[in-house]
Amino acid sequence: MPVLWLFLIVLALAAIGFIAGRMRVTSAGGKRPHSLPNYYGWNVAMKVMVPAYLALVVWLLAQPFLVNSQVVGMLGDRAVPEGSTIGLVMSDVRRVADGLDATVAQGLMTSEEANSIRTEFTDVRDRLGEAGVALGSNVSSEVLSAAQTYRTLNATGNFWMSTVVILLAVGGLAWGITQSHGSFRARNSVETGVRIILLSAAMLAILTTIGIVLSLVGNTWHFFQIYPASKFFGSFTWSPSFGGGSELGIWPLLWGTLYISIIALIVAVPIGLFAAVYLSEYAGPRMRAWAKPLLEVLAGIPTIVYGLFALLTVGPLLLSVFGRDGLGWMQAGTAVMTAGLVMGIMLIPFVSSLSDDIINSVPQSLRDGSYGLGATQSETIKQVILPAALPGIVGAVLLAASRAIGETMIVVFGAGAAARLSLNPFDAMTTVTAKIVSQLTGDADFASPEALVAFALGMTLFIITLGLNVFALYIVRKYREQYE
Repeated sequence: MPVLWLFLIVLALAAIGFIAGRMRVTSAGGKRPHSLPNYYGWNVAMKVMVPAYLALVVWLLAQPFLVNSQVVGMLGDRAVPEGSTIGLVMSDVRRVADGLDATVAQGLMTSEEANSIRTEFTDVRDRLGEAGVALGSNVSSEVLSAAQTYRTLNATGNFWMSTVVILLAVGGLAWGITQSHGSFRARNSVETGVRIILLSAAMLAILTTIGIVLSLVGNTWHFFQIYPASKFFGSFTWSPSFGGGSELGIWPLLWGTLYISIIALIVAVPIGLFAAVYLSEYAGPRMRAWAKPLLEVLAGIPTIVYGLFALLTVGPLLLSVFGRDGLGWMQAGTAVMTAGLVMGIMLIPFVSSLSDDIINSVPQSLRDGSYGLGATQSETIKQVILPAALPGIVGAVLLAASRAIGETMIVVFGAGAAARLSLNPFDAMTTVTAKIVSQLTGDADFASPEALVAFALGMTLFIITLGLNVFALYIVRKYREQYE
């Protein structure tokens, strides 16, 4: 049964349970029930949905691993051609299994015929071709047999998944309806269930972060087993070569990342901070009501749009001023300055919105005391409000810096792809994030150091941004504790 149908069936049972639980309490006579009728309905609906959807999610996550492990064990080393890997063989297995499903779906083969396939597959290849499925002549009998096993295991798993999920939903429906009587504390049950769901959501976010870190650590460790860490952190040359002889020094990429981020902050911090001071101290309610939302629209623009803006507008504009026809400093539209300026525009709402909230949280008593001593509004802002809000503003700048360090699309379109150590802001450079994308795209062997270096770059960038975020949150928390 398709997952969507299964989801809708459980949802329909939950709706039926909600109505049934509510009606059972409202139609029963006698004393007043402990909770409102809606609590009884939600109690039944939660007992239907939570176990069923939890089983569905766990099954969908676990089944691919179990099926793949069984198929890989069945294939063994004999089915892996020289120069290939088990991952590529499994890709062929999945492709052939999808082809078998396509032929069954289009009526070119019955399910019984597909189940009987083992080694004689010439006719099968012809039928797959008729179905529009790409199946090359180099598919071995082992791969075809493994594809049929893969298909059978998935079909069996899907059948039992549907059965278990529906049984859990029906069991939860019956359990919830039997609890729908006046003495049952439905409100307490529902609130406890909601608390558990919220806790599970928080734990899921934490576990996801741990999983990301572990995946980075594992692949980074594998990379350093192939490529020495001393060369990675000690070389000033970035020259990957998928044929061998690569020099994978990180420093040109880190320099490009920091250089572009510094230019972006030079643009974003003054403009964002001045905008925040104006909105919080000078603008009236009507001006603030439309100016702040318009300023924050910049944060909602996709970064790919900023990248195209850098490539098509800012780059040619800078080239016309600083290029060969102008000052002669710039050779092409893609440069550090192009990416830095556009990234700075993107960061303005981050700085202005956070700084505005921090400035507004400064107690009014500080302003009143300054005005009472005869200070003007500008003197109060410079000598009282900004010093009091400085820790929070520093935290906002650090958060914007971490956002700038992790940006990719603006760099790809605006800064170029050259990994170099240069002080000229009109040279083309690249960043760590851009190289992560380039190293993981294409047909390179995933086990090669040229591909695994992306994880080492990602781990380095993760540590840098994590440090900035932790430092920023520490400063902001310290500031809030001081004035709350």
